Amino acid sequence: MTTYRLITANRNYSSWSLRPWVLMTALGIDFADEVRPFEAPVNYAAFRAFSPTGQVPALIDTLDDGTTRTIWDSLGITLYLADRHSTVWPADPAARAWAMCAASEMHAGFGTLRNACTMNVGVRVAMGAPGGALNRDIARLRELWEEGLNRFGGPFLAGPAFSAVDAFFAPVAYRVRTYALDVGPAGQAWVDHMIAHPAMQIWEAEALKERWREAGHEAELIAAGRIIEDYRAE
Repeated sequence: MTTYRLITANRNYSSWSLRPWVLMTALGIDFADEVRPFEAPVNYAAFRAFSPTGQVPALIDTLDDGTTRTIWDSLGITLYLADRHSTVWPADPAARAWAMCAASEMHAGFGTLRNACTMNVGVRVAMGAPGGALNRDIARLRELWEEGLNRFGGPFLAGPAFSAVDAFFAPVAYRVRTYALDVGPAGQAWVDHMIAHPAMQIWEAEALKERWREAGHEAELIAAGRIIEDYRAE
């Protein structure tokens, strides 16, 4: 019986939604999938109906007694699932410790990358030369990914199996492709491996079918550079 209901937003835009969705899908954790699209520049009031923060994602867990428990924020959802599913984090203690730190760094950091390279799965963008702050974020990504891949042997960031740290960087894999960011050979190999993952392929296929366009996200895309390919449904 499915006890989890995961509420996410647009596949094309919502990087925070992708994290728990790809984690649960890749690990075979059953859940009811519910999409609440960004229908306005600010969706706080509408999203407050299911999340105390007025943001996505949110996980609703139906307990044995029929009551429900709401878990919000992609990190909160991941920690909650880790208490109940042993494969969320790597089994090896060293890999698990590294994965937890790297996922936390992604959750709290890389602000310039997030703002300058908004997630948009269905397009390809020609950017100008990255500025200093963005270059620092990209350099740190490369350093961090190479560390994990070299220490734990790949092909995933913390070893042979997909785990939460891959889910946390999954939106960055799409960003690297969209904006042709240079993350080095090892980092690019991880990006290619991630985008080819069946769960990521499902997410992308659904993203390309979406006809929703939200003005704020589209404006961020135009600010980033020149759109050279757009594979989204019209």
